[in-house]
Amino acid sequence: MDAAAAITDGFHLVVDGLKLNGVDTIYTVAGIPITDLLRLAHTEGMRVYGFRHEQNAGNAAAIAGFLTQKPGICMTVSAPGFLNGLVALANATTNCFPMVLISGSSERHIVDLEQGDYEEMDQMAAAKPFAKASYRVNRIEDIGVGIARAIHAASSGRPGGVYLDLPAAVLGSTLELSAAKKSLFKVVDASPASIPSSESITRALNLLSKAEKPLILLGKGAAYAQADKDVRAFVEKTGIPYLPMSMAKGLLPDDHAQSAAAARSFVLKNADVVMLVGARLNWLLSHGKPPTWNPNTRFIQVDIAAHEIDSNRPIEAPVVADIKSAMAAFLAAMKPGQIKPPAAWLSSVTEQKQKNVEKMAARLNADPTPMNFSSALRAVRSALSSRPDVYVVNEGANTLDFGRNILDMKEPRHRLDSGTWGVMGIGMGYAVGAATVSGKPVVAIEGDSAFGFCGMEIETICRYKLPVTTVIFNNNGIYRGDTPGIAPTPTGLYNNARYDKMIEAFGGVGRHVEKTADLQQAVSEGIASGKPTLINAVIDPQAGTESGHITNLNPKSALHK
Repeated sequence: MDAAAAITDGFHLVVDGLKLNGVDTIYTVAGIPITDLLRLAHTEGMRVYGFRHEQNAGNAAAIAGFLTQKPGICMTVSAPGFLNGLVALANATTNCFPMVLISGSSERHIVDLEQGDYEEMDQMAAAKPFAKASYRVNRIEDIGVGIARAIHAASSGRPGGVYLDLPAAVLGSTLELSAAKKSLFKVVDASPASIPSSESITRALNLLSKAEKPLILLGKGAAYAQADKDVRAFVEKTGIPYLPMSMAKGLLPDDHAQSAAAARSFVLKNADVVMLVGARLNWLLSHGKPPTWNPNTRFIQVDIAAHEIDSNRPIEAPVVADIKSAMAAFLAAMKPGQIKPPAAWLSSVTEQKQKNVEKMAARLNADPTPMNFSSALRAVRSALSSRPDVYVVNEGANTLDFGRNILDMKEPRHRLDSGTWGVMGIGMGYAVGAATVSGKPVVAIEGDSAFGFCGMEIETICRYKLPVTTVIFNNNGIYRGDTPGIAPTPTGLYNNARYDKMIEAFGGVGRHVEKTADLQQAVSEGIASGKPTLINAVIDPQAGTESGHITNLNPKSALHK
């Protein structure tokens, strides 16, 4: 604000309200009616990252929220731009990432009478089903309230996406400077601790102590909590095998002796007591149902949302609390020697792990020409082995499924992927968000189909000179390429596309590789250079299965041959 002025306007109040609450970054696509707002934010020292599509800007904001525990801010224009951002908002809500989507909108009195305003749409109503909360500011003096409510809603309890609607008339309104200053809110304790009851902690520990085949299952909620030391201490003090969900990898290093990741099917099928920590029994865990699971399994669930308890299976020992408070309570209450998994269970898990590791080693050690997913990911894994600081973004069907099992993680919150919703196109947005929040190198491992949803953000990465190395596993299609010589099928893509040429158009480094040794070298050099790099990695067009590892979710026509 200009201290010498008698009045200020909505544009300044939005910027001042965000800055007052520690927001220093906006992910956006400029346009009516937010262009001047973005210019002002940039002038006032905020980092404003302009994207080529609102969905990718929203994904950047969402993953920034996951990494920082503070709502990432995405700002869009009205109607079509808002709708583009809505997918990212819904994805943030489903994945429990704190994010606020702020959109300019048309004049309320015209919209409500459907008189045909420019980009007329009731955006708040459209957002409600896909957001944790949805608000509209109708008066300039309520801008501070709106920002505060959005931050509280996005951060508190189970985090999620929040929509904040700012009509153009409100942005252009004016207010006396003294009243404007008083109208701004600084949020205090946006995400207060939720302390577990002592009874719930005792109940859970007693159940674990009686287990013959216990298992700890870590979800991305455990990673989000940033209770890394306490989570690791609890796992190691109990001696219980643990299984990390994809974005929980790295809470303990993947080569930890207690990791049961290499025996996933075995432990889910045989465990008699499972402790869920920040993980939901949703489709990613087969809803906790047979045949994946033991029908007699007894569950402990640690979750901040009470309504999640008993969602698919009866939860015998619910612990409703934030993960950080819960893990501290478990460690304080657990008696020495109270929990000791039977040696027979531990040895059976170890034996199964060894068998599966040997099977995978045979696939990884093969070096076919052209490359397949396993051999190419082995090359990427080798390049990443000495760089645990690198953030890994991973999406696609087979690219994601193989990557989850092959790429080792040593640091928490360094693996970022499609998550709960399974949405494609998060890659470049997540890469930008991770790079801007952390300042660390990012390697985005993309299926060629998934890259198509967000590939134009290569220009964004080059424009801001971000240290992102993108690896495209190019097998010429969705799942796999077409048979040569036939007309394009619905799942086929352009044969032998040279994606590496795209980034060269924007001043980045393009690499085309067909061998594992060249891929490993290209990834290593891309990381070391700190320059925007895109590697077109040619994969066997017939490699991969339809729908990856979730073929069972893709119904077939009864007449399909």
